[in-house]
Amino acid sequence: MPPPVEEVLTPETFYEVMRRQGITRRSFLKFCSLTAASLGLGPTFAPKIAYAMESKPRIPVLWLHGLECTCCSESFIRSAHPLAKDVVLSMLSLDYDDTLMAAAGHQAEAIVDEVVEQYKGNYILAVEGNPPLNEDGMFCIIGGKPFVEQLKHAASNAKAIISWGSCASWGCVQAARPNPTRATPVHKVPGLPDKPIIKVPGCPPIAEVMTAVITYILTFEKLPELDRQGRPKMFYSQRIHDKCYRRPHFDAGQFVESFDDEGARKGYCLYKVGCKGPTTYNACSTVGWNGGLSFPIQAGHPCIGCSEDGFWDKGDFYSRLTRVHGFGIEADADRIGTTAATVVGAAAAAHAAASVVKRMRGKGGNN
Repeated sequence: MPPPVEEVLTPETFYEVMRRQGITRRSFLKFCSLTAASLGLGPTFAPKIAYAMESKPRIPVLWLHGLECTCCSESFIRSAHPLAKDVVLSMLSLDYDDTLMAAAGHQAEAIVDEVVEQYKGNYILAVEGNPPLNEDGMFCIIGGKPFVEQLKHAASNAKAIISWGSCASWGCVQAARPNPTRATPVHKVPGLPDKPIIKVPGCPPIAEVMTAVITYILTFEKLPELDRQGRPKMFYSQRIHDKCYRRPHFDAGQFVESFDDEGARKGYCLYKVGCKGPTTYNACSTVGWNGGLSFPIQAGHPCIGCSEDGFWDKGDFYSRLTRVHGFGIEADADRIGTTAATVVGAAAAAHAAASVVKRMRGKGGNN
């Protein structure tokens, strides 16, 4: 009698999972089109996303939490395009996330070991928060061990690391001076295995930016193009100021001087009350928040620059930037209002003078 043949289990593809959940083919294709649009890709990429989801197995993800407030997770679950539930249930295999998973204790921690050993080079490590290095890391304990040890172990066989939020990317408020715990961003942790690191900063990052980064990696099997600081160029290549709907008011020298003044009621530029949009690289003014409904500047609050390194140690959030240029390099925002008023006044004076001359010429012609 021949020995029994062992059954080989093939991981489900994205599409198989979605079909099992009762999602129709039409809805699946619509999902692919919306995903392409959220990535800033043309409609021709929708079939490529569909093919990838039909043919590729889900990728395991370990989502670790260090020193943080869980705002990145809170943002992620509010993604609208694609929906967070579609990403978690259909696009990837979220094997470990101590905020969302049902398992606890030794059973939960064993999952990290299993993924590290069974999926060498084929899983993504997502990190929310950062490790404290002072006192041998004892300020953040996970499963009875310092978080920094869990981080290094989970990174050992990872395909890539995603640093969610400004905590993992830059250190954020935990690393504010004097930083007694030595809270350290992921890429600066001594002894961390040499892996590609994608920084997705923000406090928190935009929901659709988070899901789009994952979708891009899963669809094209490569990391998105990164800038010099390791951020995806598709979302961090432009300043908020460049696409802000209040930019025309900046150029016209129309500023909010104090909260709730006439300028604030008219929607003028928030530069003088501390807006950091001119020096902050993020997609807030184009992608927006809450499904594209709004973003802080639209709600009347200046940008605090939360996606930039060191924003927490750069002084009062409501102190205005200095030497922000407009109308060419020779002008700054302090001069714009005066210049605009002078130009308007000069134009009015010139118009009045021309009118007087015209009337005088008219009278002279009648004599």
